[in-house]
Amino acid sequence: MTTALDRVRAALTLHGHSGGITELPSAAPTAVAAAEQLACPVGAIANSLVFEADGKPLLIVASGGHRVDLRKAASHVGVRKVRRAAPEFVLEATGQEVGGVAPIGHPTPLRTLVDTALADYPQVWAGAGLPHTMFRTTFEELVALTGGEATAVGI
Repeated sequence: MTTALDRVRAALTLHGHSGGITELPSAAPTAVAAAEQLACPVGAIANSLVFEADGKPLLIVASGGHRVDLRKAASHVGVRKVRRAAPEFVLEATGQEVGGVAPIGHPTPLRTLVDTALADYPQVWAGAGLPHTMFRTTFEELVALTGGEATAVGI
């Protein structure tokens, strides 16, 4: 059976990413917890957050130092309202559980916004499909890996 971690690893390999996946000592369900374990700034954590935009999944990869401005996101994608997705919706859209969602490795590609605040860091860390796994990347590579749109989404 293919796991979420396997799908993320396959997506990284497909895109030529050679950094590998880091297994943390314990689960890191928040950006603060991940930053503490990785000894990096919280803003360098790329939070993969799934929202509903007119009933469709919208992945927003936000800097751990920001909250997502839902009005700004809705305006950017051309919908009236963006709201946080229920855990079941997240699992169905990504094949991954809340607390370990990666920006890649989903059953089908998701429309993705990548927070431009992540460009402030020479390296960023993103979830790898499980609450205790992360991979190191750059802002530019993250945009390419996700096929995402770089935009300011934080407040």
